[in-house]
Amino acid sequence: MDRNAEAWGEIMTLIPAFEIGVWNVWIFMLYYLLTIPLMRLMSKDALGKSDVATPKHLYNKTEKRIVSFYQNSFIPALIYSIFLPLELGTTWFYIGLPICLLGLIMLTIAYLNFATAPLDEPLTKGLYRYSRHPVYLTQALMFIGVSIASASWIFLLFSILRTIASFMLAIPEERHCLKVYGANYRAYMNRTPRWIGMPKSVAR
Repeated sequence: MDRNAEAWGEIMTLIPAFEIGVWNVWIFMLYYLLTIPLMRLMSKDALGKSDVATPKHLYNKTEKRIVSFYQNSFIPALIYSIFLPLELGTTWFYIGLPICLLGLIMLTIAYLNFATAPLDEPLTKGLYRYSRHPVYLTQALMFIGVSIASASWIFLLFSILRTIASFMLAIPEERHCLKVYGANYRAYMNRTPRWIGMPKSVAR
């Protein structure tokens, strides 16, 4: 009976609690929310880089729906994070926290790379040497880490859906970058993996 009760207790941890507290998921969500304005404060050029973003009219119908989900899903997740406690002192927390922190640190570096890059050429330095989309990749890492640290299948489901959406949005973004940067971006695509890996050497 004790073993059965213990096993049931482990299953119950997968059912998310719902309570307001200081040590809740909102801590990480708030930092994530502040990274973009902080990046813009660090670099005036970062404001001008919004012009390079994929214009909405260049998305097809399916891509527009994905963009809408990607943008609008964050608000309910942010509200939910206020009431979602971290599972402090549990295996879930000790596994999820390092993943989340790694994602946040790398996301900050990716934003710094973005803020300090020139406007007239594609981003190829820093984390962008190893991934064409380090922001999407590190966001996914952060959200999945938070999901594990809070032992919330609801937040994990949100994280997976948002990650799938971001990975799909990478395709039209690359299509637009090819129009903006031309051969320079094509060369960048040829030597740099879409998600993660060592850059290929290019013969000169």
